[in-house]
Amino acid sequence: MTSKEKATAYWKVNLRYLLILLSIWFIVSYGCGILFREELNQFRLGGFKLGFWFAQQGSIYVFVILIFVYVRLMNKLDKKFGYDK
Repeated sequence: MTSKEKATAYWKVNLRYLLILLSIWFIVSYGCGILFREELNQFRLGGFKLGFWFAQQGSIYVFVILIFVYVRLMNKLDKKFGYDK
């Protein structure tokens, strides 16, 4: 595999990771905080309705978790393509 092919393959995998992780964040922040709010409000977390909690806190927590997941995925990807040096 040439250097250019390797870089192209690396970038494609990176974009796939970004698309998946940002889709998860969108579903959690927009879906759970706005679209599914009424269904989630039947449950409580820490005294607050779950839909409200996702809109105010949950999406931020999920975003931080996704950052750590992305770092881990990218470290594995760097090793796979030899960019970890």
